[in-house]
This record gives sequence, C-alpha cells and structure tokens, in this order.
Amino acid sequence: MSKKAQDSIWPRAVPCRRPTGTRQPVAAAFTLIEALVVMAIIAILAGLLLPALDKAKARGNRIACLSQLKQLALSSQMYAADNNGKLAENLPAGQGSTSWVLGNMKITNEATNETLIRQGKFFPYASSVSTYRCPADLSRAEGMLRVRSYAMNSWMGSRTMETYANRNGYRTFVRDSEIAAAGAATLWMLLDEHEAHIDDGWFLVTMDDSRPFASLPATRHQNGYVLNFADGHAEDYRVRDPNTQKPMAQISPENSDWIRLKQVTTTK
Repeated sequence: MSKKAQDSIWPRAVPCRRPTGTRQPVAAAFTLIEALVVMAIIAILAGLLLPALDKAKARGNRIACLSQLKQLALSSQMYAADNNGKLAENLPAGQGSTSWVLGNMKITNEATNETLIRQGKFFPYASSVSTYRCPADLSRAEGMLRVRSYAMNSWMGSRTMETYANRNGYRTFVRDSEIAAAGAATLWMLLDEHEAHIDDGWFLVTMDDSRPFASLPATRHQNGYVLNFADGHAEDYRVRDPNTQKPMAQISPENSDWIRLKQVTTTK
C-alpha cells in the first residue's frame, strides 16, 4: 500500500497548538493574610510549649543536683570508712590539709580553679569536677563558671562551733559514730548555697539565732534548694518566706525556712 493510501486510512496526529497569547496555569500561593495566620498559629504554639520546656529543664537540673549531692554524701561515708570513722575536715576559710574541699568562690582565681577541687578529700570518691557544681548554677568569675556550688554544715567535720558564743549545748560531729548516735537520716551535711553568699566550703548555721541565714541556701530550683543527709539520701526544700529569696534581706528568727533548716542541722 502506498504511503498516500496509508495516510488516507490512518491520518497522522497533528500536534495541538496553544492559541497565541495564552498563559501556563500558575500554582496557587499563600496570600499575605494566610501567611500571617500561619505565623500567628506558630507563635501561639511556641508560647504554649516554651513554659513546658522550661519546666522540664528545671526539673532535669534539680534531679541532677540531687544525684550529685547523693554522690557527695556517699563520698563522705567512704572517706570515713577509710579513715577509722573520722569525717573529712570542714573548717572556716578551708583551713587544714584534710578539708573536704578547698577554694573560696569569692576569690576570682580560686572560683575557677579545678585543682582546688581535686585537692579536696572527697575527690578520690567523687572524681568528676562537675559533681561539685549545681547544673543550674550559672554564676561566673571573669566570664568562667565557678567550680563549686555546695557547702558543708558548720556543725560537721570540726569542733569549731563549740567555741561559738551561746551554742546552747548543741553538738558538733567529727566521727561517723557520733552522727549515727544522733540520727544520720535527720542531719544534713551539704547543701546548694546561694551564689551571692558562697565563699569557702563552710556553711554557717547559728543555732542561737544571732545571725539567721548568715549563709544563705540557693533558690535556683524553682525557689528551692537541695541538701543531702548523713545517711546518704538527698531532698529538695522549697523556700516559703519571701525574705529568704533576697540575698541582702534582714532575716527574722521566726523565718519558717530558717527554722526548718535548724531542725536538721544538729541536736543537743
């Protein structure tokens, strides 16, 4: 069959041509109002989620602080076990070569000096420098984070408070047997000290009310602080009196936070 005959039977397809001047369809786009609505929804969701994230972070820091203080309480027990029941020393200004920790956080070159942490008697048992700083403590010296957030009960680790005026028969503790007799679960050892107050590793508690909160606990855990006890457990205490949250406030002996801390500091 000739090509002409084929074309008459099966005509060839003719390409479809778009009329001159027509445009391709344009994909749909957001209008300005629609974009603003989407942005508003994102902002609302962020506003709802950020407080929850902040709370989760605060909770994580508190749990980490509790864990670190438990580890330091265990370090005290292990030190005593290795030293015939004698507690690591705890003296004002970090005096003595057998102090639980060295360094003054108000002195710049000591506040960031990790060597002073390593020289303390707890370090062989709690051998990470980060264990001595609360993860929520962002206080700095010369732009660097301080190496320590914790201080020890002034009635533990030395007889210093026996020479303090008007101690009213309250006991000091330098051996684990003395703590056991008084009740290890009811006596705190170390706590999270306020960044405006922390200096040496000695936390002064005046049982005669002569200087309420001369050393002040931290309030960085949602208006609370963490402390450990001689039996190894740790707790968090919420601060109830508004004056306790002010580093320079005059504290009354009737301050409920002060009374609560005294109750777990020592016994007669």
